[in-house]
Amino acid sequence: MSAYAFPFAEIHYPDSDGLPMAESDFQREYLMYAVEALRIHFRDRDDVYVSGNLFIYYEQGNPKAVVAPDVFVVIGAPHHDRPSYKLWNEPKGPDFVLEITSQSTRGEDQGAKRGIYAYLGVREYWQYDPTGDYLDPPLQALQLIERNYWPLRSPGGSSLHSGVLGLDLRLEEGVLRFYDPHTGEKLRSHLETEQARLEAETNALREMTLRQAAEARLAELEARLQGMNRSDCEP
Repeated sequence: MSAYAFPFAEIHYPDSDGLPMAESDFQREYLMYAVEALRIHFRDRDDVYVSGNLFIYYEQGNPKAVVAPDVFVVIGAPHHDRPSYKLWNEPKGPDFVLEITSQSTRGEDQGAKRGIYAYLGVREYWQYDPTGDYLDPPLQALQLIERNYWPLRSPGGSSLHSGVLGLDLRLEEGVLRFYDPHTGEKLRSHLETEQARLEAETNALREMTLRQAAEARLAELEARLQGMNRSDCEP
């Protein structure tokens, strides 16, 4: 019987490896913030896809050719949800990658992943070490120039600009946050946005209450003054 009598078995590309999203609370917190904040920032762009901890398959027919960045952004891909990102089904690969790194993931982040991202043409490869295990400064960025990564530097290392995203990445007392350089506003997660809204409403209510109390007190004093004036005028 011919070897081609039966169709090839369908190749399975898993959507998960069964491992937790991040190794620690430190990593998980910043991963979730980055994905949420960037999705909110680019919510009106149909051609920007933001995701995190999602499998990227980069070689059709080989499920082992896979990498899962903590955070990645593709400029030029529709932003609908996906179970995984298969390059042969997409217009292009990631432009921006952020790894929430630590001593335990140092070898992979500095070795295998760095090589894969260069191979995939990731224009900016960022690393953030929230616990300061080994990166100094804890926020660092690499830019791809002629298939090699070169450091993107900034004085002090506390603030760097991403040309891909058009955003600044800053450390505020060691905490990573994105900023819009045009407005100076900090990008917020859904929780931070809700907290800011509630805080604004609370402040507005407090100001209104204080204003009403002041107006009531003023009316009371004016009434007393008028009463005193009338008493002075009586024979």
